[in-house]
Amino acid sequence: MTTGSSRTTSPSTDSGGISTFKGQDRALRADRLGTTGLLLSVLAATAPLMVVAGVMPTTFGVMGIVGQPLLFVILGVVLALFSVGYAEMSRHVHNAGAFYAYISRGLGGTAGSGAALVALVAYSALQVGIYGIFGFEVSGLFATYLEIELAWWIPALLAVLFVGALGWLKIDLNARLLGVLLLIEVALVVIFDVAALGDPGPEGLSLHAFNPDTLSGAGIGTALCFCVAAFLGFEQAPVYAEETSRPHVLVPRVMFLAIGGIAVFYTVSCWAITVATGPDAVVGTAQEQSAGMLFFLTEGVLGETFTDVLHVLFVTGMFAAMVSFHNVVARYAFAMGREGLLPAAFGRTSSASGAPGTGSLLQTVIALVVVAAFALADDKPTGDPTAAVLHLFTWMGNVGALGVTLLMAIASVSVVVFFVRRGAAGSQFWRLAAAGLATIALLFIVVYTVKDFDVLVGSGPGSSLNWILPGIIALALVVGLVQGLVLRSRNPEAHARIGLGNEAFQLEKAAETSH
Repeated sequence: MTTGSSRTTSPSTDSGGISTFKGQDRALRADRLGTTGLLLSVLAATAPLMVVAGVMPTTFGVMGIVGQPLLFVILGVVLALFSVGYAEMSRHVHNAGAFYAYISRGLGGTAGSGAALVALVAYSALQVGIYGIFGFEVSGLFATYLEIELAWWIPALLAVLFVGALGWLKIDLNARLLGVLLLIEVALVVIFDVAALGDPGPEGLSLHAFNPDTLSGAGIGTALCFCVAAFLGFEQAPVYAEETSRPHVLVPRVMFLAIGGIAVFYTVSCWAITVATGPDAVVGTAQEQSAGMLFFLTEGVLGETFTDVLHVLFVTGMFAAMVSFHNVVARYAFAMGREGLLPAAFGRTSSASGAPGTGSLLQTVIALVVVAAFALADDKPTGDPTAAVLHLFTWMGNVGALGVTLLMAIASVSVVVFFVRRGAAGSQFWRLAAAGLATIALLFIVVYTVKDFDVLVGSGPGSSLNWILPGIIALALVVGLVQGLVLRSRNPEAHARIGLGNEAFQLEKAAETSH
């Protein structure tokens, strides 16, 4: 962000189509999203079919947790506790930088700088990881239905370019696209749930999966790490705060709707899987069928045609998630560019749509580089032709999940500090208590994530990946903190504005008007 510059009212446009309207190019267009549009954009990032078809069988098969439905209930409660303070913070802070803006307000600009880089890296990793499994599934569809052998990285790279193009369009269009894909995806899973519960397996309509005894065992900590990633997306609502009408009302509403909806949907769907197989057989079935478990069950209950459609929706659901995460990364880059944590070009919006075009371009380039690197790794004789694409998905996905979970824990601490410093500890007591409980639970998950990273990425206990991959988040945090310290030393005014977003520009305008 350029500080101390004069504001004018004359617009201009650079060669890249980026608006350089003074004072306006650094603000996202308001009133573009209502409750429905915001909710659909947020829910799309959760990729519900990818969770039901991928996360749930893995947790059953690899970790042996029969009580996974109960685990989703527990995580729903933890994240609801987190959302209490997070939502209250959203009433006071409206900034596309969301996490880092909140952390800046509570813990200071330097902490906010560290959080900003962690958020940028974590969400980029989550988005890029999905390209891997997307390419793998699309190539599988081509092989199955068209008998065409297609390398996974071809559809992955095409998806990178297409998602990047959508990043330049109005978020309203993206929200409609995401919404249609999401609703169809959820509807098909609900049909399976109803069919499975209506015609249960050999053990009948059993509630055994909700017995706390089913959560015992060494795999519980790892399962918590893995399943928390299934919820990621709900916390993105504040990223769009500047683009909504009445953000102080809509953002909290959408977060609680998302948390409640996701928790219920995952709990019922996971329970339906245990009912379809029988609780005693669910682990063995998951180990035998792996990621094909859901499709195996739907074919037996609803037939081959339904399963074929579900395969296609699996791909479109991942596409919706990629678009949603892309939008979030672009907005974080925009917020960071606007506040001097990235070059000023990132803090400008597209003249055509008002979208953060340069941030969108940044995420597209990152995705192209990473996907291309893993594609080149496919040429190496590993003995497993799918190794590179599966590593892309698991490595990047778990790095991203670790980063976002850490941000949630730090944000919960920041909420407490923010209201205590404002002298509102008494009036906000129950919200601060909820934030405190959420902090403890989230830190527990972070610790277990790092401790069991070898299980999460399948690297083995002695692998260097066990510290290199979590180290990416640690490095981002350290570099961000150092950047914050340097900025505080060299440009105290810019450092003081970290996390202020549009408020900083409003203050500048007021100061200039008074002169």
